[in-house]
Amino acid sequence: MDNTTMKEDTAKTPPPPPPVKSRGMRLARLASTHALVFVVALSLFAAADSWSTITGLGIATVLCVVTGALAGITITTLVHEWFHYLGARYSGAAYDIPDKQGLFLYNWDFTHNSVRQFLMMSVAGSVGGILALSILWTSVPADSWGRAALQGGAIASVVFAAYIEWPVIRRVRISRDPLAQMSKIDQRVLSRSFAVSSTAGVLMALVLVA
Repeated sequence: MDNTTMKEDTAKTPPPPPPVKSRGMRLARLASTHALVFVVALSLFAAADSWSTITGLGIATVLCVVTGALAGITITTLVHEWFHYLGARYSGAAYDIPDKQGLFLYNWDFTHNSVRQFLMMSVAGSVGGILALSILWTSVPADSWGRAALQGGAIASVVFAAYIEWPVIRRVRISRDPLAQMSKIDQRVLSRSFAVSSTAGVLMALVLVA
């Protein structure tokens, strides 16, 4: 075989596929991203809260309210999702960790998981959201507009998830078909949940600061 033939054979050989990251590495990347988002959200609120408290400026108060609401939503939502993951692990469920960075920590395997495992995973998320809300509620007094917005955002996050997930949990217990019930979560359900949770969060913030 001459050099020309060897070069042609080499050119026809496809390049090796990129190495596939293990589930542990993918989970670690997601954990790092979520930790960074958590710290940034809390830090922005803390800075705005300090500015508002020290200066009393209207713009500082507005910024404090915005960052407070976002921090409450972000913190509670992240804890909610991690408790979903812990519920999946505790139940021994089959799942995969996505390559793409985002909010969700795993892809649920509807084919190989049981109804019991689905219910454990689902309930765990609600437990996490309520736990995060309880910690914020007891550790941050709602004695200003921004701090009330923090708690209002946390409440909105819990209500948003509950409005979507609790009816699914109830229907799955009856139908024993998680995939069919999850398929009923459409844009209309999401829009209603957003409207209900936003109203609940705003009203609660108003009540707390009154």
